Amino acid sequence: MPRFSIIVPVYKVQGFLRECLDSVLTQSFTDIEVIAVDDCSPDHCGAIIDEYAAADSRVRAVHLPQNAGLGGARNAGVTHATGDYLLFLDSDDSYTPGALAAIDERLGQTADPDVLVFDHVRTHWWGRGGRSMTADLLASAGTDTFDILSSPHYLHLFLVAWNKAYRRDFFTAHGFTYKKGLYEDAPITYEALVSARRVGCLDRVCVEYRQRRQGAITRTPGRKHFDIFDQYAGLFAFLDEHPELDAARPLLFERMINHFLATLPLTERVLPEDRADFYRTIVAFHRRYKPAGFSPPDDRYRLQWRLAAGSPYAVFRTVAAAHSLRAAALRKKDKLRKQAARKAKRTLTRVQRTRPLDPHLAVYSAFAHRGLLGDPAAVHQAAGVLAPHIRSVWVLRPDAVAQAPEGVDVVMPDTPAYHRAMSRATYFFNNVNWAPGLVKREGQIHVQTHRGTPLKHMGTDLIGRPAATYHLNVRAQLWRSDRWDYSLVSGRHAELAWDRAFPCRFTSLPTGAPRNDVLVKGDPLRGVAVRRRLGVPQGNTVILYAPTPRDHRKWYEPRVDFERLTRDAGLGVTLLVRLHPQYANAAVRGLQLRDLERRGLLVDVTDEPSVEDLMLASDALVTDYSSLMFDYACLDRPIVVHADDWEVYQVTRGTYIDLLATPPGHVTTSTAQLADLFASGTWRDARSDALRADFRARFCEYEDGHAAARVVSRVMLGQEYPLTPIPQQHAGRRGPAPLFAVPHGTR
Repeated sequence: MPRFSIIVPVYKVQGFLRECLDSVLTQSFTDIEVIAVDDCSPDHCGAIIDEYAAADSRVRAVHLPQNAGLGGARNAGVTHATGDYLLFLDSDDSYTPGALAAIDERLGQTADPDVLVFDHVRTHWWGRGGRSMTADLLASAGTDTFDILSSPHYLHLFLVAWNKAYRRDFFTAHGFTYKKGLYEDAPITYEALVSARRVGCLDRVCVEYRQRRQGAITRTPGRKHFDIFDQYAGLFAFLDEHPELDAARPLLFERMINHFLATLPLTERVLPEDRADFYRTIVAFHRRYKPAGFSPPDDRYRLQWRLAAGSPYAVFRTVAAAHSLRAAALRKKDKLRKQAARKAKRTLTRVQRTRPLDPHLAVYSAFAHRGLLGDPAAVHQAAGVLAPHIRSVWVLRPDAVAQAPEGVDVVMPDTPAYHRAMSRATYFFNNVNWAPGLVKREGQIHVQTHRGTPLKHMGTDLIGRPAATYHLNVRAQLWRSDRWDYSLVSGRHAELAWDRAFPCRFTSLPTGAPRNDVLVKGDPLRGVAVRRRLGVPQGNTVILYAPTPRDHRKWYEPRVDFERLTRDAGLGVTLLVRLHPQYANAAVRGLQLRDLERRGLLVDVTDEPSVEDLMLASDALVTDYSSLMFDYACLDRPIVVHADDWEVYQVTRGTYIDLLATPPGHVTTSTAQLADLFASGTWRDARSDALRADFRARFCEYEDGHAAARVVSRVMLGQEYPLTPIPQQHAGRRGPAPLFAVPHGTR
């Protein structure tokens, strides 16, 4: 007997069916049977499921003699099921990797409840959307189980068949069957939830819910949407047959009327000429099924509830129109208020610019105001010691203000305090460009610290690469870069690359990267503290995996198999996964990464603010084409380059050096190679040491641990701070690394 019976009703989905079935059959959890039900599909779907059934014994093809509809096809699948649990998957949707293993794990944690509800993500034809609106509700349940009468708010879960696992003996014992017509999911969902003694939740995206551009009947307006009334009539007939469930009547009545009122205004469902009839049917249902003593909920539908109790449709429509006009008026008033506020701020800024600069004021920002981070934070710390007469102000986003250390002066963007500071300050430090609207006054000094030594092409070297410039205005970027007075560099390679990429009026300062001072000097106690905070077992080898984004990919796609890497890299290995900040909301974080983290196999450190902390806490870095490798070389610890798509990356983005010819350590192109490198101990052999020493000699010439002090001395105090010669452990190549040739016309 399999653990899961997965029922897939099939009708006119030949373009999506293979993807759906593959998503099931390639799951890491294999104790399943797939019952694909051909509902007399007029296309090639029947042949496709026969093909899959012939190739995989877990697939059973069922061909219905006549079209039964979505509900009838599901019912037919149930009669063939033998698994412990029933799962329904629509044939244009798909499971996410690791979904079935996560469901099985949560069923075990919750001692096999009657129903388990899990999360989904909407996938539109133009790309993936966000998680469901009930994601937080699912998360709040944890590993506890509940019944609906004690936790009625769980009736707000999504009304579909495919986001639940039903214990088969519970489902069949209650005789649950899907009815014909649209909205067939609603009654079964409610019947099962109110009948279940134990309901569990899994706050994990398990289903990719496809929002088809055309062909979805639920988005085709017409009288078919009146099926919703027959479905709910069946639900209350079920309650009539089960008087022991009478306590659930008020809850289900409230959900029913809300569902009706939410459906009524949808143009893709109810036609304008049908809305009067639809509304009158709502009124009839309200009168027929309203429980004694029921009061409407105090929510956004409160007025509509009162009208649905018996007002004519003309009154309902008039009141709804009045509400729309009032909302439009409020939006216009808010728009005018914001315009007036912007005008007042512009006036304030002009006034501030007439006042003299404050020679003892410096403004700092990092990563678009995300916190006291990176090079600006290191310069700020050094300035507090070497130039205490210069007051520091940090620009932080509202959500980052609370993380600012006590005693740090903070302003938020586009506030009066912000405009005063930006108009009067003398020194500006940032690792990205300041906002386009910032006007630089004569005498103000802008220092661009950058976010690392450039490996991939930047600035004008991106011209002619449409994937890299799709969301980038190079002309505007150069205009903002014209405000730079100084550009900090860690070596001659960086100086050449920045000069080429940004032909502007700045002066390169051979200072080193201030944020790397702590890496050059080392701070073992800080690294130990970070390991302890992250829960890394004592004595484990810590691998930091930090990939860079791909310009030609809209969404993050894993370049390694995390589960295989953590399994095959050997015992006593902890993997720290740090995705790029632009992938902070990547779906994989709520999928495979969350599953593996719960099992103690890795730690998702994407949200960790300080990458320097993570580098200090790790024993090795695995990256692809991230500039983090130049910083990590300052630690003199092993670096592995995982370059599985080097040729593609060269075409879409390009790099300034031939990384495969002169890497900072071993190079891998597959997860198997990467895992074997660590399992065998090769990652830290003599060749790795030699490659890293040569790499450090070429690219980290100015990294002596005094970069921050050097910046403060040169920029704020007007004093020189000489470089300290760095002893080389390996006789590597000296001098700047040669830049890759860039196509003509890019300058």
